[in-house]
Amino acid sequence: MTKKWWHGKTAYQIYPKSFYDSNGDGIGDIPGIIEKLDYLHDLGVDILWISPCYPSPLADQGYDISDYYNIDPRFGTLADMERLIAEAGKRDMVILLDLVVNHCSDEHEWFQKACEDPEGEYGGFFYLRKKNGDGTPYTNWRSYFGGSAWDELPGTDYQYLHSFHKKQPDLNWENPRLREEVYKNINWWLEKGLGGFRIDAIINIKKALPLRSYEPDREDGLCSISAMLKEARGVGTFLQEMQEKTFRRHDAFSVGEVFVERQEEIPDFVREGGYFSSIFDFSGTLFGKSDKGWYDYTEITPDDYKKCCFEAQDRVADVGFLSNIIENHDEPRGVSRYLPAQDLCLESKKLLAVMYFMLRGLPFIYQGQELGMENMPFASIDEIDDVSTLDEYQVALRAGLSEEEALRSVLRLSRDNARTPMQWDDGENAGFTTGKPWLRVNPNHTAINAAAQRNDPDSLWSFYKELIALRKDPVYGETIVYGSLEPVWEERHNLMAYYRRGERLLLVIGNFQKQEQSVTLSSDYKKTLINNEKGLERKGRGLVLKGYQALVLELEA
Repeated sequence: MTKKWWHGKTAYQIYPKSFYDSNGDGIGDIPGIIEKLDYLHDLGVDILWISPCYPSPLADQGYDISDYYNIDPRFGTLADMERLIAEAGKRDMVILLDLVVNHCSDEHEWFQKACEDPEGEYGGFFYLRKKNGDGTPYTNWRSYFGGSAWDELPGTDYQYLHSFHKKQPDLNWENPRLREEVYKNINWWLEKGLGGFRIDAIINIKKALPLRSYEPDREDGLCSISAMLKEARGVGTFLQEMQEKTFRRHDAFSVGEVFVERQEEIPDFVREGGYFSSIFDFSGTLFGKSDKGWYDYTEITPDDYKKCCFEAQDRVADVGFLSNIIENHDEPRGVSRYLPAQDLCLESKKLLAVMYFMLRGLPFIYQGQELGMENMPFASIDEIDDVSTLDEYQVALRAGLSEEEALRSVLRLSRDNARTPMQWDDGENAGFTTGKPWLRVNPNHTAINAAAQRNDPDSLWSFYKELIALRKDPVYGETIVYGSLEPVWEERHNLMAYYRRGERLLLVIGNFQKQEQSVTLSSDYKKTLINNEKGLERKGRGLVLKGYQALVLELEA
């Protein structure tokens, strides 16, 4: 494998609306990110992914883009973004932006022109179909946010397709003119010094043609749009073209949001010269989801999580790199998802950090994860902003749940859990803003905040800094980045362990329970590299792990 500049890096995702507000309007902004670059540099991160900050009506929090060449005034100016790229560069950090090209906003000039002339050039940029005589949708696909994926094209006798919100019309990638416009924009940003892109919902760009209806999967008579995606073939043609015309020319980093990749296609996505530098591993976040809705979700256990991680690692093996996460802007907080509520503590949060961070691949940290931020105790559906949560609440009600049950069922998975303001200190509004925050601050900010942790050597923040430093260590970095991963003691309940084999032999092991567990090593160990507890009980080659103890050990090869 040819070594690339990004292989040994650690990435950090910023949700700009909730990161840091520099002007007191209650919304985070790009100047605020610039103010906090030293905080991120001190932590040790190298790559900053900034969620959408382009002009947008915010129907889906910026993932409905009305101008791909500018910055939304809420977040700053294009000059601010250029300054962020430059200031990050001074600290040996690179910036990634979101590439959102399955759809745009209905306020984008392309869509406005399509409304004016559906049969003209810009009508071909979208999936437009003549209305059915009986007024029914062209197909029975359900959008990801609920309801039909088809809506009337204003002022015409056409319908348009929107896989997501009705203000997010799907772009027609079958049209080469549309693709060239996308590539032109990508190169424009890369020429400004951008390090690359996170690519949003990219599998959706290829539809199974001709468009048709499928067997309904709910009483609404609609079917999940995933039924169509399972039949779609040929997305690789588009992705290879994009890679060759954009990313490869700039040696840019690209990471794909890919949910439905087929096993035989994985090498095409992540191999050397593949479509992307990396793809996210969503196996843990997808576990337990139901076609019926969030209310039917199955909670993930430590054994489930272990299996998800190992299966994902096995699928990719040494072909390429996954990007590993425990949370992001579309998911609840990782510590609230993967750890029992009654066991949330500093040790268990450190254990979760070790087990995902030491996997083969590129680790991504989501803002506040390094502090152990937890799910928000929302008291009412009226406090929710996320369009997906609001839809799932209605789904639960229609399924017969009471209002209290429906609320409880959606809050555990709500995207707003990860979108509450960053907890900088224990003061008013957690130091996020001097104004009124756009989303309520988690009341636990008085105990969980950056100011309390940065100078505490035992804090979760310091622990993440230690993990990042180990990844860059000249002695162990080669093994951590390029070494193979081999699961061990897979059948042990509430125990997750794996070897990292390379120039060194490392054992990563974690006890996912309060009760002690004992293991016997296959060889003596030379050194403890990471330990979330003060000590380690040894009995020859036997180890006794305390509750939620996590270790990274160097073993005799």
